[in-house]
Amino acid sequence: MAHLPQHMLTGYWHNFYNGAKCLRIRDIPLDYDMIVVSFADSTPVPGAVTFALNSEVSEKLNGYSRQEFIEDIQWVKARGQKVILSVGGELGNIEMTQESHAVRFAESFYDLMNEYGFEGVDIDLEHGIPEKLLELALRRLHALAGPELIIAMAPQTLDMQDANQSYFKLALNIKDILTVVNTQFYNSGAMLGLDGKSYKQGSVDFITAQAALQLESGLRPDQVGLGFPSCIKAAGSGYVDPSVVLDAYTCLTQGVVKGTYLPPRTYPTLRGLMTWSINWDATFDYQFSRTVAPVLKASRQK
Repeated sequence: MAHLPQHMLTGYWHNFYNGAKCLRIRDIPLDYDMIVVSFADSTPVPGAVTFALNSEVSEKLNGYSRQEFIEDIQWVKARGQKVILSVGGELGNIEMTQESHAVRFAESFYDLMNEYGFEGVDIDLEHGIPEKLLELALRRLHALAGPELIIAMAPQTLDMQDANQSYFKLALNIKDILTVVNTQFYNSGAMLGLDGKSYKQGSVDFITAQAALQLESGLRPDQVGLGFPSCIKAAGSGYVDPSVVLDAYTCLTQGVVKGTYLPPRTYPTLRGLMTWSINWDATFDYQFSRTVAPVLKASRQK
């Protein structure tokens, strides 16, 4: 398994321009332990993926080149940060309807890892997933890349309500090679927690009761991360102040209850936090990461 910091902060880096601040990879603060480049692109060939630096991003960064991008990845990796490539997003999808497509996905993704220096894959497909074929693809990629491969997932809250749902089944089926599931605790309505009760989005209880559902349904605590928007503009709904994020985190890891829901136990090895996105965080002077990262780093020493 990949060697990762305990209690880490993961953030997404935009390979597109949407009004958030554009950043070179090397300018991402060390508060971010893992950088998720978003997104890989599908191709006309079923299963195959590709990646190229977005021309608008390059222009706004005064000519950020492919070679500089690759060198920046090596530079941040040398100082201890992890860099992986995400597949999917709000608009992205991958055609995968037969085994040959799954194999093609793995082989094309592995080529991108070698070309750019990515250390793993993030599955952020938001329009349904073929869990059996995706399992085959990820196991093939793992066989190609080796045990240090990082496999992350970023399902929506709705996708992790029940262990029989596709995303949840995929996570459990690849538990032996899975790194982390960073569920998006935003852009949803009310959801059910472990206790079967409905919790309103944007509250501590919404986060802790749903996280407990994952933690008590087969995933190890070190395979569970909590995902949030870094600012109001970063999501359609569900933004919570970073202080609420930390309330949920300390409730789950230390049993310090700030809401009404009490998890059945504490999970001191919970992997950490994720945010969409680093770019939006930078736009607002890194309010999210500057608030949560010190707490995560301090908890590694306990």
